[in-house]
Formats: sequence, structure tokens, C-alpha cells
Amino acid sequence: AMAPGTHLGAATPVQVGGGLPFGPDQPDGQDDDDAGTENVERSPTAPRDAMSAKAINDAVAHIRSLAELRGRNAQWAEEAVREAATLTAPQALERNVVDLLAANQEELLDRLDGRRVALDGDAVVLATAEAPVHEVEPGLRTALLSALTDPNVAFILLMLGFYGLIFEFANPGAVVPGVLGGISLLLAFYALNVLPVNFAGVALLLLGIACMVAEAFLPSFGVLGLGGIVAFALGGFLLFDSDVPGFRVSMSVLGTMTAVSAGFLIFVVGYALRTQRRPAVTGLAALRRAPATVIDWSEGVGHVRVEGECWQARGPRGLAAGTTVRVTEKDGLELVVEPAETDKLAGGS
Repeated sequence: AMAPGTHLGAATPVQVGGGLPFGPDQPDGQDDDDAGTENVERSPTAPRDAMSAKAINDAVAHIRSLAELRGRNAQWAEEAVREAATLTAPQALERNVVDLLAANQEELLDRLDGRRVALDGDAVVLATAEAPVHEVEPGLRTALLSALTDPNVAFILLMLGFYGLIFEFANPGAVVPGVLGGISLLLAFYALNVLPVNFAGVALLLLGIACMVAEAFLPSFGVLGLGGIVAFALGGFLLFDSDVPGFRVSMSVLGTMTAVSAGFLIFVVGYALRTQRRPAVTGLAALRRAPATVIDWSEGVGHVRVEGECWQARGPRGLAAGTTVRVTEKDGLELVVEPAETDKLAGGS
């Protein structure tokens, strides 16, 4: 059955992404394998190699067997495969390619009522006039796989996977970003496995991410960041090798992810790296070179006050109470100090 305003046909096998599984013929109707052979006639859609011929002939045999089984136009069915022929709904009914036309589900059920069909070799009479309709929704697994193979979802998962791993490498031990990034990346790889991926687009995405990460490390005055944003946007645009709208990344999704990527990788990662380069304000690293005041001193040992805390210390002889010294090392629970003037004298010399 067909609905008004629809069409059918064009059943020639094609590669995922829209290309024919065989190349164009030479202008004289010959291909490279027929060079030197005269008077060779070839259909405009004739396959050029054994693999293409196998796909075409297998599809022809399958569609002819179905048409003959149902008493329909087997000759046109073959033309639909070999020559990509098409028909509108009224033409298909006129040429015995379909059985009936129906505008909606109710009309379809009414017109099917009382029709005799062959089922497993037996004749069955359909009783559909007032039959209840039960809609079977896709299961959870089917719905999940369908969502994952959406190009926009695959693109977002790919980016989340990269971000998670980058954040994990920049902050070892965070764990959660690494785990979520790894899961997202594996799901993205599954989706990309069934989508027509353009590897040039993947390479541009990786180049864009690498440039934006490098911008956070190097003082390039925005050159690497700008180049990374451009490469990232081009990579997302070329990621899927297909002219079919359903196999493209949405421009709104691409623009949003490009802006988020630029902000995250340049500003957020850059801020994290700059924070790591700041001098420590706590712990042993902050204690070294910190100024201290001598509380009491005798024979090279005594007590000093550092940031409000009293420490046992050792250092040069002859330090007087109230002298400003500088911590050079921590040995267990004891600090090693030197006079603060030492740095000044060294700098002056």
C-alpha cells in the first residue's frame, strides 16, 4: 500500500554516504577492463567490477522473487534496481507495483478488510475493519542505539570524551572526568563506526583541540587559539562524509561546541595551568624562603617565629633575639635558617 503524494523506486545499491558502488563508464561506453574490445554496450548504471555486479544482481534477484511471489510487476522491480527507476503512487498502482492506495491508517485498515493473502503457503482472509490497533514502541536498547547514532549526539560525545581526558591529564587523580570521558569516547567510537566518517574531519578536530590546548601553555598571542578554533569548526563541518542532511552535524550544535571548546580549552585550562605555576602558600614549599623572627638563640640553635608559629631552629652563631632570618630548609621538626641580609649582600655583590 502507498499513500498519496509518495513515490517508490530508485533501489540501486549505494554506499553509505550516497555514492554508487560502481564508477562511471568511459565516454565511449567502455571501461578500463574493456579497452580494446569493440561494440561493447553497457547500461548507464552497469557495474564496473565483480563486487558491484554481485551487489546489483543479488538485489535484482531478491526484488524479482518478492514481486513474483505477490503477483506484482517483476519487470519494473528489476528496472528499479538496475536503472534506479521511480514511480509516483498512482503510477505504481496502475502498473501493478502496489496493491492499493490509502490516505491514512483508518482507510488502510478498511481497504485491507476481506483481502485474501498468501501466508506460509495458506490463503488467509484479513479482518481489519474494526480491529484494535496496538502501537509497539522501540525498546530501550533500540532507542539508545538510535540516539547514539545521531550525528549531533556522536559529535557531542566525542567532544565530551576529549574534554574529560584532557581534564584528567591536567589534574591527575580527579578520576570522575577521566571515567566519564572514557565512557563518552567509547560511545562516540561506536556511533562513528556506523556513520560515514570523513577522516580529514577527525584530523582537523584533533588539530584544533591540540592548538587550543597549546594556546594555554605557550604565549602565542592568540595565533594558536584562533587557528585551533578555525580547525575545530572545519573538522566538525567535514566530520561526516555525506550530502544527506540527516548525516550532518547541526550548525547550531557545531557553533555551540566550537564556542564552548574555545572557552574551555583556552580560558579554563589556561587558568588551571597558571594557578599551578603560582608559588605555594601552604606546606613545605611555602615554608622555604619564608621570613622568620628569632625568639631566643644560643650556640647556633634556638627558636624562631614563622607566620605566627614557634619553631625550633638551627643556623649561624651570634643571632640575637628579634633578628630577622630566612628559612632555607626543614629537617624533621627543626628549621634551618640564615640571616636575611645574606640575600641582600649576595645580590649586591
